[in-house]
Amino acid sequence: MEFFRFSRDIPFMSWRRIAAVISILTFILSVFFIVTRGLNLGVDFTGGTVLEVSYTQTADLNKIRNVLVDLEMTDATVQNFGTSRDVMIRLPVKPEYSSAQLSETVLSALRLSDDTVEMRRVEFVGPQVGKELLENGALALLFVSLGIVAYLAVRFEWKFGIAGIIANLHDVIIILGFFAFFQWEFSLTVLAAVLAVLGYSVNESVVIFDRIRENFRKLRKATVTKVIDNAITRTMARTIITHGSTQMVVISMLLFGGEVLHYFALALTIGILFGIYSSIMVASPIIMMLGVKREDLVKLEEKKPENDGAVV
Repeated sequence: MEFFRFSRDIPFMSWRRIAAVISILTFILSVFFIVTRGLNLGVDFTGGTVLEVSYTQTADLNKIRNVLVDLEMTDATVQNFGTSRDVMIRLPVKPEYSSAQLSETVLSALRLSDDTVEMRRVEFVGPQVGKELLENGALALLFVSLGIVAYLAVRFEWKFGIAGIIANLHDVIIILGFFAFFQWEFSLTVLAAVLAVLGYSVNESVVIFDRIRENFRKLRKATVTKVIDNAITRTMARTIITHGSTQMVVISMLLFGGEVLHYFALALTIGILFGIYSSIMVASPIIMMLGVKREDLVKLEEKKPENDGAVV
């Protein structure tokens, strides 16, 4: 059953030049912000101290943050961990404090506001470990990208692999551009969201590519533009329902998930929106630009030699 039905094909490819200008500008701006402002890397990547404290009652996170602000630790991250009584505090490296001094200073300040607080765990993440995590994260992005290209090239054709990876690279750079421009904290959870967006975006591209291949078989006299417009229009109902449902869940996490899920949900929100856009207005125009044709996807049937009836 279709909740959204389109009586005629939407001319997406007629807007491809406008979309190309928008995509190139947003891509260049994102790269500019990444290069000039850089990412606000979290403790996972830069190193720092992680404290777990416990209260006898529900912890007041705003009160804890105010205590840290008084200590001039405005860049600390405070979030619930496990239960509402357990709190995790992430502190970046402070040159004037050792890890032990930093944890004791924070615990003493917290006890002044609530003497029931107890220290559960203190963990120091060294800069070298953070650097290795950053390098491993970059390698993960590289291998995922190469895997996507290989998959699309084998399932469809190399032109689709190129189009798919450019569209995915577009999504990743846009997400990183947002985080660089607004200086949102980039942590391991955000990196996980970026990897999830890669898979989510390629799934949308595969659905459209599948319909394009099917149309080349069915619409034998149609132009390439008509084939692609029809393929995208025929998948719009699925796109609206699937991505709309997913986006509602992600927005719920963004609004009600608290600080722990905030940037994770934010990265997913941006990635899903641009993933839909790139699958339609980046990947599809690129396969047109690369000169995709029916013969790339549909094998021509060889004519069988006619039997002339001669008796040997």
